[in-house]
Amino acid sequence: MKRLLLAAALSLSSAQAADLTLRFLDVGQGDAVLVTTPDGKTMLYDAGKGGKAAELLARYGVKRLDLAVASHADFDHIGGFLDVVPRFKPRVFLNNGLPSPTATYTRVLTALQQVGAQGIVASDRTLKLGNSVSLRVLPPPQSAPKNNQNANSVGLILSYGKFRAFLGGDAEPVTTRAWAKTYPELLRGIPVYKALHHGSRHNDAAEFLALIAPKVIAIGVGPNNYGHPDPQALELYRKTGAQVLRTDQNGTITITAKADGRYTVTAERGSPGRPAPTPPKPPAAPPAPAQGPLLPASPAYSGPFDPAGADRDCGDFRTRAEAQAFFLAAGGPDRDPHGLDRDGNGQACESLR
Repeated sequence: MKRLLLAAALSLSSAQAADLTLRFLDVGQGDAVLVTTPDGKTMLYDAGKGGKAAELLARYGVKRLDLAVASHADFDHIGGFLDVVPRFKPRVFLNNGLPSPTATYTRVLTALQQVGAQGIVASDRTLKLGNSVSLRVLPPPQSAPKNNQNANSVGLILSYGKFRAFLGGDAEPVTTRAWAKTYPELLRGIPVYKALHHGSRHNDAAEFLALIAPKVIAIGVGPNNYGHPDPQALELYRKTGAQVLRTDQNGTITITAKADGRYTVTAERGSPGRPAPTPPKPPAAPPAPAQGPLLPASPAYSGPFDPAGADRDCGDFRTRAEAQAFFLAAGGPDRDPHGLDRDGNGQACESLR
């Protein structure tokens, strides 16, 4: 097991303050988590899909990011980096190392090169963020299909003294089972937990949550939420006894932690664990115009999979046309419960022929 120090820039310290701040940012339908260490170092884990993350970083006083992490390359996790990277110039960029599946992610990688970010591919290691915070990297397991970005999410266990938090992107059961087998003691008893895949019913599992035993579960979700969080997932979270908060109802969720393990939870709206009243949903916006080469009009889906059934990924389909027909039958482009349209342009599985 290797221990990597993230260059001198990540370990230089001013006088140490008392608290670590972990913010689950309200970026709409997507994930973005901002970490500020006691000595002022900053990490952004995912960036949502628009300009909201950059706005919030500025609001919270970030001048430059020491570390940016893309859990995986789906648009609702990396699209916001198009605004974040030029403005906050991450020093280091941690990612899953898979080839870019979309034009949007390619643009993010180009922007990172332009600001001189050092790229690191996730592997079994511990990173230091400043003097007092460690980040245990959980790389995607070898068993994860390479054509499934969710299953190749990068996990992090954040530690500050006795306080710990878990971030897992959109990891799927194939991922979490492998992590639980490889890192059972590291994962046991982590109080703060980011819900996987915005509370999809296909991602979090009772066995994994029993190992983590969270006290606080934060769900990153927005009004155009593709059915997230799913009632089955919410019931699963309820059974853990954890305090459950949602960015669509509570706004940005802030954890303020001390090295002795004590922490407080505050919410932008409502009380922690007691959501603010949900405002009426605005009318659905028209689908964004498609970008890049378009597929011919797809016929009605007649393949072997149920569009309303178990979660599917691009590896289940032989051609783009087959994937597009399934995507439309499942509600696309307005709804994408299977996550097949990775850059939000109305076209499913563009990596297929």
